[in-house]
Amino acid sequence: MNKIVEQLTGMNKLTDQVLAMDLLIASKSGVRNYALAVTETVSPEVKAVLTQQLNDALELHEQIATYLEEQKLYHPYDVDAQTHLTLENIQTAVELQSPSDS
Repeated sequence: MNKIVEQLTGMNKLTDQVLAMDLLIASKSGVRNYALAVTETVSPEVKAVLTQQLNDALELHEQIATYLEEQKLYHPYDVDAQTHLTLENIQTAVELQSPSDS
């Protein structure tokens, strides 16, 4: 999307939020997959490598979540604030899809 259009429509913030939330969801999936892999392996060497990768994935997840919280794009400890933010995002998405009245 054109940077000027993003600024005028407010889509720049929403785009950042969508990308960061997608990254957060993907990092959760990575954590889950590494945890499963650690429990399925019998080789101590492989288990050590997977455990380190799991720890790295957990650290990445924490960094992404912290970024989102600092940017006020994610409220994991405040259900009301997160619900309000989600409803605002839904309204923005609906308005973007609706034909213009002009």
